[in-house]
Amino acid sequence: MREVIKTDRAPAALGPYSQAIKVRGGTFVFSSGQIAPDPKTGNLIGSTAAEQTRQIMENLKAVFEAAGAHLSDVVKTTMYLIDMNDFSSVNDAYAAFFTGSPPARSTVEVRQLPKGARVEIDAIAILP
Repeated sequence: MREVIKTDRAPAALGPYSQAIKVRGGTFVFSSGQIAPDPKTGNLIGSTAAEQTRQIMENLKAVFEAAGAHLSDVVKTTMYLIDMNDFSSVNDAYAAFFTGSPPARSTVEVRQLPKGARVEIDAIAILP
């Protein structure tokens, strides 16, 4: 009933989870939370939340393309910030990836993220 999505164009999972799950016979792709490591080196890209958001969106783009979807197919995201003061700069970086109608979104401030990341984003897309 489900298909594991894995691509080397996005960072490998840091633990026992998949980059994304595609529901077979259905129309949804659910991504795991993405932080901003370089897919090749695993090193975190960007020292600011905005820089990390740009890399996260590139990583999400690669994961969804591996599943047969695009960022324009994303219907819901959840964003986790370690500092809500980054909200405005993250919005600017995030908005560049969603021209037209952006997906629904929730934003939550958290105490800490893996690898010292400032931002984590997960998403749900509908397959075309």
